[in-house]
Amino acid sequence: MKDDYDIIVVGMGPSAIFLAYELIQKNEAKNILLIDEGKPVEKRNCPIEKVGECLKCKPFCNITSGFSGAGAFSDGKLSLYNEEDDDLYVGGNLHKYIGVEKTKRLIDYTDDIYLKFGADKKLEGIEYKEEITKLKKKAKKEDITLIGIPIRHLGTEKSHEIYKKIQDYLQENGVNMLYETIVTDLIVENEKIKGVKIKNANKPTEVTELTAKKVVLAVGRKGADWLVNMCDKHNIKTEPGTVDIGVRYELKDEVMAKVNKYLYEGKFISRPYPFRDKVRTFCQNPSGFVSEEVYDDNLSLVNGHSYKDKKSKNTNLAILVSHNFKDPFDKPIEYGKNIAKNVNELGNGTVLVQRLGDIYRGKRTWPEELENNEVEATLKSAVPGDITFAIGYRTMTDILQFINAMDKVVEGFADPHNLLYAPEIKFYSNKVLIDSNFETSIKNLYCIGDGGGMTRGLMMASAAGVQMARNLLEK
Repeated sequence: MKDDYDIIVVGMGPSAIFLAYELIQKNEAKNILLIDEGKPVEKRNCPIEKVGECLKCKPFCNITSGFSGAGAFSDGKLSLYNEEDDDLYVGGNLHKYIGVEKTKRLIDYTDDIYLKFGADKKLEGIEYKEEITKLKKKAKKEDITLIGIPIRHLGTEKSHEIYKKIQDYLQENGVNMLYETIVTDLIVENEKIKGVKIKNANKPTEVTELTAKKVVLAVGRKGADWLVNMCDKHNIKTEPGTVDIGVRYELKDEVMAKVNKYLYEGKFISRPYPFRDKVRTFCQNPSGFVSEEVYDDNLSLVNGHSYKDKKSKNTNLAILVSHNFKDPFDKPIEYGKNIAKNVNELGNGTVLVQRLGDIYRGKRTWPEELENNEVEATLKSAVPGDITFAIGYRTMTDILQFINAMDKVVEGFADPHNLLYAPEIKFYSNKVLIDSNFETSIKNLYCIGDGGGMTRGLMMASAAGVQMARNLLEK
């Protein structure tokens, strides 16, 4: 391995790999390096399905780290757009840097790449326009906004196949990729990036320095904590960010039948009283499975999977409350990590699950109650207990108010047998300040993707990578 590159990319999530893909199209990919602490996609296997519990794989969780990133191993959905919309309501802030119409064309281009590598040609959420309109009106009466956009569902297992093909394509076209490698620091001199410092994740001995003309930070949510530390250490300009705290909600498919049929994934957004915080559904998985993933400090968080072939009888989705902190407290990641730690301690180191009816009755859920519950838990390793001991009053109130309002839109949404798993937390760094070329306050240092607060989800992260490549070449 040489030690000097034109471009070093930290992370191998969708934004990083689509950046590399676009550079290949422009014949500019021979001297770039992608670095990730995880493994190649074919070696990313979670043992939980075989052993029935999370083993907290070392040195890093195979679901959250490695080629294609954390999001690709959850449900594998690409959120598109409606041509008639004058804004983009899902996926973050990419359009605020390059404009709505340019972002739409970028999504088209990126979607074509996914199709080229084997994505399902079928689009969800485009056949039932009249029914969706009626559902939107019904939701509006409860002060809930329903966002309906086309969805291309890759499927968790099919995502692996697609990203393996992309991984092979990058390798065949000369992209350098360094796996199981930790970026310990950035090399910054006179407010200009010079490279990175790395060490082996399995045998962390001596630190090696790699130089580069340009460095792109594409770390995703898994790397948000690392990114905060880098910004603090090197005075990279940021502004206060958001932390999304909530639960993974599981209920019978029959309750969500219409939403699943019309939209596949309904994105419901509200600001319930009394706090008026933003509460939203996210990552809906029809006939899916609740899953566990491990982040830094061995924190176990909950997520959801949706397969193309394997099906359950339940739908699961996240209910997330967005919190923004101001002076004097500016550590949203620390806040979220403390909540996750407390929930994990109540669950003996893993995810907690509780029946909705038990929350209303002010009691914990016991193992025998969960075993006989009408909604069968799909995450068998989750520990029944009381999540309200760890999730704050304000957040819990927001979630319960939202569930009650949703029950008037989707009958059965507040059934007492429905299950709440915790913690579901989406970590984002303090938003890294970037210009129209995605360059930070450090010269030749760029930031894209979910971790730095630009995007949310697979499609926008992928599209941001394409645009990043174009920005680098134009500059």
